[in-house]
Amino acid sequence: MREGVFLAGVKFFRLFSIPALNPRLFLMAPQGFASSTSKLYTSYICPYAQRVWIARNSKVASNFVGLQEKIKLVPIDLEDRPSWYKEKVYPPNKVPSLEHDNEVRGESLDLMKYIDSSFEGPALYPNDPAMREFAEELLSYSDTFNRAVLFSLKGESLNEISSAVNYLETALSKFSNGPFFLGQFSLVDIAYAPFVERFHPLLLEVKNYDITTGRPMLRSWIENMNKIEAYKQTKRDPQELVAVLKKRFSVTLPPC
Repeated sequence: MREGVFLAGVKFFRLFSIPALNPRLFLMAPQGFASSTSKLYTSYICPYAQRVWIARNSKVASNFVGLQEKIKLVPIDLEDRPSWYKEKVYPPNKVPSLEHDNEVRGESLDLMKYIDSSFEGPALYPNDPAMREFAEELLSYSDTFNRAVLFSLKGESLNEISSAVNYLETALSKFSNGPFFLGQFSLVDIAYAPFVERFHPLLLEVKNYDITTGRPMLRSWIENMNKIEAYKQTKRDPQELVAVLKKRFSVTLPPC
């Protein structure tokens, strides 16, 4: 699925905390790698851009300050995109994009990994090969999940979304050392959170379908995600998201 577009603003803070990470499973990213201020071009209501925003917030350094000073947010008005963005920054003219070390990169999943490996802070990607393989499987499935939701929204049957959400429920039961997809909080959780944040209330509103009914693992995952400050700082009001989707896109996700 091509990366989607949503518009609005949201507050963010400098200090936050995330769950402790097990150093045996996750390696620390190299310290001091990024020395100059970088720029994250974003839309505050685009779920793909939100992924990278969360990753940026989650890289808490030893002084408990994230990357707010090292990666500055640059909001882009997607309804009236400035010509300089396409001409001088990112020719694909989409968000998110990251300007770092005199290069501009795009695509949310790639940017999450890049931030994790290039900046100081706790690693958000597993070191264990088997866990890494499972993480890649889940990241690849995220587009399938999004398509399944949109297919169900457009039609009468809920079979597609039911199957997709059941996949998440099963995946969440694989590791018993925490409530997240890999047990501990990781890039996989960041990849899914912005979309579940939107689809959960939207499906309730449009289809009267609660994705957490009969799925205790998913319900617990949502509850625990909502406790993570790095994610909370990026969230919007659920009803605002529903209204935006219903009004602007007829519950579809056009490209950012």
